[in-house]
Amino acid sequence: MQTDFDIAICGAGPVGLALAALLVRHGAAPARIALIDAKTIDQTSRDPRSIALSYGSRQIFEAINAWPITATQINQIHVSRRGHFGRTLIDRAEYDLPALGYVTRYGAMVSALNAHASAIGISLIRPATVSAIAENDVAVTLTFADHEAVHAKIMVQAEGGIFSEQTKKAMYRDYGQTAIVAHVTASAPIAHRAFERFTDEGPLALLPQDDGYALVWCVRPDTAQRLLALNDAEFLQELGAAYGTRLGRFTATTQRNAFPLGLNAEPASSARTIAIGNAAQTLHPVAGQGLNLGLRDASVLARLLARQAEPSALQEFAASRESDRNATIKLTDLMARIFASAPAGTLSQTLLGFSLGVVDGIKPAKNLLAEQMMFGRRS
Repeated sequence: MQTDFDIAICGAGPVGLALAALLVRHGAAPARIALIDAKTIDQTSRDPRSIALSYGSRQIFEAINAWPITATQINQIHVSRRGHFGRTLIDRAEYDLPALGYVTRYGAMVSALNAHASAIGISLIRPATVSAIAENDVAVTLTFADHEAVHAKIMVQAEGGIFSEQTKKAMYRDYGQTAIVAHVTASAPIAHRAFERFTDEGPLALLPQDDGYALVWCVRPDTAQRLLALNDAEFLQELGAAYGTRLGRFTATTQRNAFPLGLNAEPASSARTIAIGNAAQTLHPVAGQGLNLGLRDASVLARLLARQAEPSALQEFAASRESDRNATIKLTDLMARIFASAPAGTLSQTLLGFSLGVVDGIKPAKNLLAEQMMFGRRS
């Protein structure tokens, strides 16, 4: 096995795979790039999770010939506050775009990206678990539990898997919220329209997918336990009460799963290592910005590292990504904390609902929100 590389990428999820392909597009030699993951591609390809991609992320995939992928497009995004005045409707027609975004499945997306990485000759090391990382003045050494160690000028951590539990805990801010996810169907669906509805306990997102919607319902942990204990009919009734009747009745649901929500926005780095994607920031799912922010990380880092795989490129990356990263984190963090920490019906929640109506009537503000969601803060 080859053991000497210019760049080693830990994490062959969508962000790591996109980074590898973008490096080659910008002129890096594929044989000098190692892409490492603990799972086989067969394991990853079976992952059924629904993922929201912005139009800007589609452009990144197009640049590496990894588009089209199987996805449902989002033409409109409807943002509202349950039981209060105020809403914002963002429509692709206002921005002359074929779509605002897309909903796909994690496994399908990674399969397409992995096939492209393999076709262009990137060194794929999987399954392999990194057991130790050592850095000196000229290289980073990655030791594996079941493979020979490899050396690289630069290491990019694209997933959070190799951090110790103690380190993860130190970086993590618990929101005191849980996301319930499932696929649901409704009696009166609106084609290609996504919904983000703020309830008293947190955002409720419905993303168009296949014959229904990918549901992400953020509530407090005790509410989550109660909802998970309901049978399907009772759960759908509760969902209808929280969301309203805009889509008619909710008629069916798949198995529900729950995930605790928090913020990791303190990425570890050194002279020759950098974190991007979920390793750098794990965001609240409000507005669906986590993966899209990670792909923007990959796009900028690839351009800089392809030019020079040295510590100076990592310093330039950190400076150039600060504005977009901070704006996205602050937007999602503010919305999450308003609903996670404030009692239902407080002034902060009421003002947020009112602001949704104001944004819809002030075009520059609406355009700023739409651009942040589709493309991020452009430096």
